Amino acid sequence: QVQLVESGGGLVQAGDSLRLSCTASGPTFGNYAMGWFRQAPGKEREFVAGISWSGADTYYADSVKGRFTISKGNAKNTVYLKMNSLKPEDTAVYYCAAGTGGMRKDRYPYWGQGTQVTVSS
Repeated sequence: QVQLVESGGGLVQAGDSLRLSCTASGPTFGNYAMGWFRQAPGKEREFVAGISWSGADTYYADSVKGRFTISKGNAKNTVYLKMNSLKPEDTAVYYCAAGTGGMRKDRYPYWGQGTQVTVSS
């Protein structure tokens, strides 16, 4: 089984920055791509950013392109999401996921518990 643990969420003002972290562990963790999704109250969970296992390929939702950056740590089981120029509409629970990659939720069988990000105006 694969365990994912997120950290770094919090309450910030519009225009501020935050960095989320996610660490994967477990005896079956392999060469998985990793991604970040988010879910705002009353809305479906949506793709935010993804990164290949090697870290060479990254991709973003249009709504965060140019503001958010996904990256991996030196240990391939850690992924970060640096969020700049935060907007109130970025408020959501942010989830880390591991799987085969892409923008679809069903490509990620493993999920963290989520971390709350709240952006005040």
